[in-house]
Amino acid sequence: MKAEGPALIWCPFGEEESAAETARALLAEGLVACANIMPEMRSLYIWNGESGEARECGVLFKTDAALLDKAVARLSALPPYDEPAIIGWKADASAPGTAAWLGDLAENHG
Repeated sequence: MKAEGPALIWCPFGEEESAAETARALLAEGLVACANIMPEMRSLYIWNGESGEARECGVLFKTDAALLDKAVARLSALPPYDEPAIIGWKADASAPGTAAWLGDLAENHG
């Protein structure tokens, strides 16, 4: 698969071990090159018309845009939430080394 440039995916998880298990799966499947797990954050939200608050951890996944749709689809099937909040986007800029690293992922696993 031809590299299309760096992309990022953001997803919150209810707990850190679930985030790590999911990250390991996406790494093993060659859909992401890195997962930065940010421990406990406070989330305030409105869901189904009701206000809520929770302690979660966030994960920023790094991939290539050529793999973005596949990675988001797979991530949607893995977290414990019924409707995980997953947001993916193509990066507007990156260091050349980062682009090459993520591009290698697409070309070797796509």
